[in-house]
Amino acid sequence: MPVQSFADIMIVPDEILCEMHEEGDACDVLVQMEDGTVYTALFATLSYIHRQLSLTWMVTESIPETPPVRYAVLDTPHIIVEKLQLEIIEDTIDNLVAQDVFESLFTRVTEDERADPTDAAPQGKLATQAIAQAVIEEVLVLIDD
Repeated sequence: MPVQSFADIMIVPDEILCEMHEEGDACDVLVQMEDGTVYTALFATLSYIHRQLSLTWMVTESIPETPPVRYAVLDTPHIIVEKLQLEIIEDTIDNLVAQDVFESLFTRVTEDERADPTDAAPQGKLATQAIAQAVIEEVLVLIDD
C-alpha cells in the first residue's frame, strides 16, 4: 500500500457558494474541494436560533392540552456564526479544515468514488450528487459583504 503524504489526504476548499435564506439569518453553504468533492452545511446566526424558538412556541401554543415551549431541533448540520458575511464563512471553513473537523460537520453531497469498494464509507451523511450539481449551477449566489 503506497504511503500518502499529508498534502494528499488534506481536504482543500476550492469554491464556496452561499444562498441566503429569505429571513436573512441563515444561509446554505456548499463547499467544493479541489478534488471536486462537494459538502454542504447551514450557516446561521443567533437570531436564526431565536426565530426557531419563537416558531416552536407558536406551534406548541396552538396544540390543545400541551404546554407551550421554546426549543429548536437542528436536524441538519448547523454552524453558528456572528454574521453571515462571506469572509466570516470562509474563515470558519478554513478553521474547521485546520482543526480536522470539517468532514464531521458538513454533509458530503457528491458520490463516493473510492477505488476499493471495501473501504470504509465516509463518516458524514451523503446527499445526491445530481441535486448538489443543480443547486451549484442554478441556485446559489455568492454573498456580498
